[in-house]
Amino acid sequence: EGLTRAFPSGVAVDNVSFELPEGSVLALLGQNGAGKTTTIRLLNGVLAQDSGNATVLGLDPQTDGLLLRQQTGVLTENAGLDDRLTARENLQVVAAMRKIPAAVAAPRIDDLLERFDIVRLRDQRCQGFSTGQRRRLALARAMLSKPRLLYLDEPTSGLDPSGTKAVMHLIETLARDQGCTVVLCTHFLGDAGSSADWMAVMHFGRLELFGRPEAIAAQWWPGYTMRVDLGRSATAEEVAVVQNFRATTSAATDPVGIEVVLEDRAAAPHLLRYLVDNNIAAFGANHLPRGLEEIYFATQRGLGIPDSRLVADLGEAP
Repeated sequence: EGLTRAFPSGVAVDNVSFELPEGSVLALLGQNGAGKTTTIRLLNGVLAQDSGNATVLGLDPQTDGLLLRQQTGVLTENAGLDDRLTARENLQVVAAMRKIPAAVAAPRIDDLLERFDIVRLRDQRCQGFSTGQRRRLALARAMLSKPRLLYLDEPTSGLDPSGTKAVMHLIETLARDQGCTVVLCTHFLGDAGSSADWMAVMHFGRLELFGRPEAIAAQWWPGYTMRVDLGRSATAEEVAVVQNFRATTSAATDPVGIEVVLEDRAAAPHLLRYLVDNNIAAFGANHLPRGLEEIYFATQRGLGIPDSRLVADLGEAP
């Protein structure tokens, strides 16, 4: 509540307040320099705030930092592995530091190596690992102590599609089945969108948005949006017919299809019947949910940030 931290260069975290239920997955979003990493350092007790207070897992990060960090796992952007050690040895070192008994650590390490598809590399030095292999090992290390709270900075960076899918599924499983709370900092909004049940957007140290994505989307985009795919050969008359559907409150058109905002979900069958009755040869008509990416971009545009900056900050070509 009211967390604030300043450096000589400026205020990094500015009066940030939120409450996250245990067992949730939070997508913590924002441009580079927005204050995400500093916020995590404050919450994990490795950095002291100038003002405000925090309670994490029932503990004060400033006075109970050591005890708190025994219950948290952290994945930073830099994997921080010891290249002189093998994959197994890197995990054994962490287990010893966390005071996990060897008899408990050994099967847990084997399970994580298998789960992250690096078991064949267990006795190889990390120096020759690819970016994806290093990322998977760093994730295994973060989860070794079976933390109640995980801070993950770009967990899918460097992973192929199958690896990304496996990691996001694991995050969902940790939250759903083990009650682990996950704070996910990422630029890959599509990946986070399938797992996050809460989202926060930071900008210049301030928390500009916090809540459940579906609740935010319902508030910003009321109604039930469907996309009618007509194809590029659609005539102006066909487009006009779709736009004139009685339940339409607004519509957006592109060369391929039309977004039709219905009053509610109950109007969807009426739209389909309307298309058939008017001989509209649609390739499809599907519900178009609003995800993290659309909410994030809408938030940043509201803050006056040009689209070109947004795309660049997400690591994509403008």
